[in-house]
Amino acid sequence: MMGLLVQMSEFIGIIKVAHTANCAMLTTMLENKDLMTQIKMANYDLMLTDPAIPGGVILAHHLQLPMVYNVRWMSFGEGHFSIAPSPISYVPVPGSGLTDRMGLLERTRNLLHYGLNLIQEHWLVIPMYSSLLLNYFPPGADLLAMQRSAELWLVHVDFVFEFPRPSMPNLVYIGGFQCRPANPLPDELEEFMQSSGDHGVVVMSLGTLIAGLPREVMEAIATAFARMPQKVVWRFIGERPSSLGNNTLLLKWIPQNDLLGHPKTRAFVAHGGTDGLYEAIYHGVPVLGLPLLFDQLDNIVRLQARGVARMQEAATYNYLRQIIALLLWYSFFLSFFAFNSLLPFLELL
Repeated sequence: MMGLLVQMSEFIGIIKVAHTANCAMLTTMLENKDLMTQIKMANYDLMLTDPAIPGGVILAHHLQLPMVYNVRWMSFGEGHFSIAPSPISYVPVPGSGLTDRMGLLERTRNLLHYGLNLIQEHWLVIPMYSSLLLNYFPPGADLLAMQRSAELWLVHVDFVFEFPRPSMPNLVYIGGFQCRPANPLPDELEEFMQSSGDHGVVVMSLGTLIAGLPREVMEAIATAFARMPQKVVWRFIGERPSSLGNNTLLLKWIPQNDLLGHPKTRAFVAHGGTDGLYEAIYHGVPVLGLPLLFDQLDNIVRLQARGVARMQEAATYNYLRQIIALLLWYSFFLSFFAFNSLLPFLELL
């Protein structure tokens, strides 16, 4: 319970910092008469914006431009809750970690999360923009009404990933639009991949927002990797773990899509960011998720519900068992030989 309260406190702090900076940016722009005149004289046709931080929304209304959203998140949370019917009896609220299969206790928990999200939106986010709207818009200007007035919503989900839910005619689903066939790897990286033999390669990345985990967690992960027969490509920034095995290659940057599409790749250890998970889906790679913040828990829950992912708390050290179990699942469907080659490793756990 204390851990949840700490996470909520940190999240609220992040929200306050982001929206405070956004208000300051908007105030600076709207006070700059020359800049606003220049933008108006450019005769833009529309505003393409992400409404999670409503700078583009407010600017579009000030310039009287129609809006197209590139959207996953709004001030409430997930974008559907702001525009489409969202029965919380089977539509999980962001942050709940629930699936669409809910009993009485799960629905009660979902209701509590719905209430928390409403409080976040109406008591935290919306009031931060009150003075801005009062100073630069006619009386009665309503941020929620502004947010809901977009002509078209390009929603960053696809129902290969998302749970079933009601939609609206002006919602277009573009989840995974960035996915593409893999390109050839650089020669040195290709040589490393081929050196894995029949065991294959595990790819690990925690994305661009997280530089690293606590030292003891990194050491535990490195130890688990060192005991595996697979090779490992790990996007890693920081001090090299002392327990790192010879089978693990540390890189500050990886061509993630190209690695996930490589025939030698067997699993993806990831934080659960949306783009990375869609790339894993596209290339058919199972995922071991280490959700850390924002939407990552809910993303991993969606893949786990479909049987193509496992979840591991970053604060616990059971990485080897989880990775081997994931690899066994993958190997069972792809290669009976690879399945048998991993069985002896379960005796080490």
